[in-house]
Amino acid sequence: MHTTYFSEKGQLCMEHDHINRELYSAYGVKAGLRDENGNGVLAGLTNISDVQAFSCQNGKKVPCDGKLFYRGYNISDLIQGSTGKKFAFEEVAYLLIFGQLPSLQELEQFCRILSEARRVPSNFTKDVIMKAPTSDIMNSMTKSVLTLASYDKKTDDLSLENALRQSIQLISIFPMLAVYGYHAFSHYKKNTSMYIHRPDPALSTAENFLRMLRPDMRYSALEARVLDVALLLHAEHGGGNNSTFTTRVVTSAGSDTYASTAAALCSLKGIRHGGANIMVMHMMKDIKAHVRHYGDEEEVAAYLEKILNHEAFDKKGLIYGMGHAVYSLSDPREVVFKSFVEKLAEEKGKKHDLKLYTTIETVAPRLIAKKRKIFKGVSPNVDFYSGFVYDMLGIPHELYTPLFAIARIAGWSAHRIEEMASANKIIRPAYKSLCKGKDYVEREHR
Repeated sequence: MHTTYFSEKGQLCMEHDHINRELYSAYGVKAGLRDENGNGVLAGLTNISDVQAFSCQNGKKVPCDGKLFYRGYNISDLIQGSTGKKFAFEEVAYLLIFGQLPSLQELEQFCRILSEARRVPSNFTKDVIMKAPTSDIMNSMTKSVLTLASYDKKTDDLSLENALRQSIQLISIFPMLAVYGYHAFSHYKKNTSMYIHRPDPALSTAENFLRMLRPDMRYSALEARVLDVALLLHAEHGGGNNSTFTTRVVTSAGSDTYASTAAALCSLKGIRHGGANIMVMHMMKDIKAHVRHYGDEEEVAAYLEKILNHEAFDKKGLIYGMGHAVYSLSDPREVVFKSFVEKLAEEKGKKHDLKLYTTIETVAPRLIAKKRKIFKGVSPNVDFYSGFVYDMLGIPHELYTPLFAIARIAGWSAHRIEEMASANKIIRPAYKSLCKGKDYVEREHR
C-alpha cells in the first residue's frame, strides 16, 4: 500500500523529528526519565514495593546485590514461607493489593473470590476472543479487556470499592484471556485441534494455566510450583517500570480500570519491557547453532564477542537477559529463580542446556564490562532464565509475555488503587520545546 510514499515520508519524519542527543545534556533533560548514570527521576511515592540496587557506605553510593521487597517483605522470605504450599502468587496478590499478609482464613476467602470471578460473560470466548485471532496474544488480551468494559454496568464508577472488584475480576480471568487467545490462534492460523478447558475452582492460578493450556490437562507438582514462583517474582517491580507507570498515568487522568489495564498491556508487550525473554530464547537458539561445547568458556565467549560487535545474531550488539535498568551486581529475582530452574532442568533432562546458560551467565558480564561504559555493574536479569523455564514447561513463545501480564496485573492493580487513594492529581511532566517561529506561507506558494 503506497510503499514508496511511506518510505519517503518516513525520511521526512526523521528529518524533522530526530533530536540530537547532545541537546538533552545541554538543556538538562533526562532522557527516558533517567540521568546519565541510569538513575530514575523521582516521580512519585509508593508503599507497595522497594527495589534496592545500591547501599550507602561512608556517604558514597555503592552497588550491592539487588533486593526486592513487596510491602516490606523480602521476596526470598515470601517464597521460602510458601514452600510446600500452593497459592504463593495468590498470597502475594493479596499482600500487594491490601497491604498486609493474609491469615489462613483470609487467603482461603480471597482464593474463593478469585475462583468465583474466574469466568467470562456468556459467549465471550466465541464472540470476542475467537474473532480475528492473532499470534500477538497481548493484542488479543488488550482487545478482550477493552471489550469487557461493555459488559460491566459500572465501568465508569471510579469508587475504590468498584476498582477493587474490577481488579480482582481481571486478575482472575487473565489466564483465560491468554490461553483461550492462544488456542484460537493455534486452531485458526496453525490448523491444530481446538479445545477449551474450563478452570477448576480448587486450583491455583498457576495450576489452572497449565490445566487450560495442555490437551490432557495434566502437570507435575514441580511444574506447578515453578510456575507459581515465576508468577510471584513477576507480580510487582516498583512504580517506575514502564507498564506500572503507564497504569498510574492513565489512572491519574481519571480513566476506568479497563482502560488503564489495556494501556499497561500495550506497554508490557514491547521488546524493551515484557518481550525481553522472547529475545533471550531467539538468541539462545542462535548461540546453540554456532557453539558446540556448552561448557567451554572460551568458545562461548568468542561467539558472544561477535554478538557484542554487531557481527552475529540480530547485529544489535546486545546480549539479551544481561543487565537491568535498576539492579547492579545481581537481580534478586534471577538469584531466587535459578534454584527452581535447576530442579526443573533435572526433571526435564535439560541439564545440558542449563550448562550453556550458566556459562553465559559467567562469561557475559565480563565481556560487557570490557566493551561498555558500565556505571553500576551488569548481571543476569530474571528474563535470562524465565524463557528457558517456559520452554521446559512446554509453553509456546506466543504466551511468554502474556504470562508476565498474568503476574503483573496484581502489581498494576495495587498501583491503580494507591494512585486513586492518594494522588488526586493528573501526571503531566514537562517537555522543552525546540520549535522556532516560522512565517506562514500560502498553500499555492509552498
